[in-house]
Amino acid sequence: MFNIDIELIKKYDRPGPRYTSYPTAPQFNDTFTPEKYLDEVIRTNNQNNPPELSLYFHIPFCDTLCYFCGCNMIITRNRDRIKEYIKYVKNEIDLLRSYIVDGRKVVQLHWGGGTPTHLNPDELSDLKLYINQNFIFADNAEQGCEIDPRGLTREHLEALRNTAFNRISMGVQDFDDKVQRSVNRIQPEEMTRQVVDWVRELKFQSINLDLIYGLPFQTEDSFAKTVDAIIDISPDRIAVFNYAHVPWMKKHMALIKPEDLPLPEEKLQILKMTIEKLTGAGYVFIGMDHFAKPDDELAVALRNKKLYRNFQGYSTHAGADLYGFGITSISQIGRCYAQNVKKEIEYCNLLNDNTLPIERGYFLSDDDLLRRHVITRIMCDFELDFSEVEKKFNIEFEKYFSSSLDGLKEFIDDNLVKIKDRKIIITEMGRLLIRNIAMCFDWYIEQKTDKAKYSRTV
Repeated sequence: MFNIDIELIKKYDRPGPRYTSYPTAPQFNDTFTPEKYLDEVIRTNNQNNPPELSLYFHIPFCDTLCYFCGCNMIITRNRDRIKEYIKYVKNEIDLLRSYIVDGRKVVQLHWGGGTPTHLNPDELSDLKLYINQNFIFADNAEQGCEIDPRGLTREHLEALRNTAFNRISMGVQDFDDKVQRSVNRIQPEEMTRQVVDWVRELKFQSINLDLIYGLPFQTEDSFAKTVDAIIDISPDRIAVFNYAHVPWMKKHMALIKPEDLPLPEEKLQILKMTIEKLTGAGYVFIGMDHFAKPDDELAVALRNKKLYRNFQGYSTHAGADLYGFGITSISQIGRCYAQNVKKEIEYCNLLNDNTLPIERGYFLSDDDLLRRHVITRIMCDFELDFSEVEKKFNIEFEKYFSSSLDGLKEFIDDNLVKIKDRKIIITEMGRLLIRNIAMCFDWYIEQKTDKAKYSRTV
């Protein structure tokens, strides 16, 4: 069980990136064109032994608005609008698929939202079968879908399972009725348990449940009841996210009154209690906000130093090219990131013109590639071998990262980081502050060129 020092957490609680990419999304720019993206798609497909594939599909639609939501979503009950969107996602598949060489296998697929299960069962099956027809999936491919139990039927899950989905992720947030009413998400515990039972009956391989701490009216005692219930439900993975109140970015968050949010001290006590309960129940702390059972692939990858991080969070498939489909989705191909347009009308118009719907992106420099590797390994392995980096990138580590190593001194003094045998080793307590530690190697933050407003690190 973790021994958590609240005072240290308070000391380092400051805004910072989540490092689902490096450079982070605020560095993306609109000088990156669809033509630049297409050039990199063609280059990576023409190389010898191109990487395996990871596919992400953004289904933005939701039935109702959750006030805490930080996702790119669209509230609609217009079924014609949803059908039209699916048609254009298929068009995007057709356009991109023509450039992807045959034989590249998909090792990972994820549908996110919004709420993918806002599609009806026939729509779910139709889109997934179209994907299955256009791509070859590895036998052990991870195929995950985010679901919302509100309005979900067993037929939705049957449609997913019958088309080869094998993983489910579901938001719970908090079982407390007052908290649910305050954020406009009424989801009784019985509803969640029913859906979990269906998932297990249909023999999905894995289920993940998401919690959020820092929501209105949460207390340590009230959230402890939710955590105990989640432990009893016993999902394979649990994510515990920090609610980031950013009404300047997500206007609907203004519907949450700041005075109803737990005070910073209470919020930290909630986090401490949650980590101690989950690790005490046998879950492995993967990093940041992820927990998994010891035999889960994430926990195994952590032990074997095979963990990876991308736009979906922690993953077990390093090195795969990530192709994103749908509005706002982000691709990671070779040396570039590319993000699709945010508005449906632009998305449809570009695809009507047979143009990839790219709005902005980023082409990585040699320094970006080096720092991405360093930050990824720190966040996934919780250690970094200087010699390994030197061999891979032909640098002198201490010389190249002298200012970064200076930035680690405070973390070393607080026993969050150790440097031994030319290795950076993150201590158990340091794992809770891994974002802060990774920031020491972020050139954009070091140069003070990163003006983005990030969520707080704890």
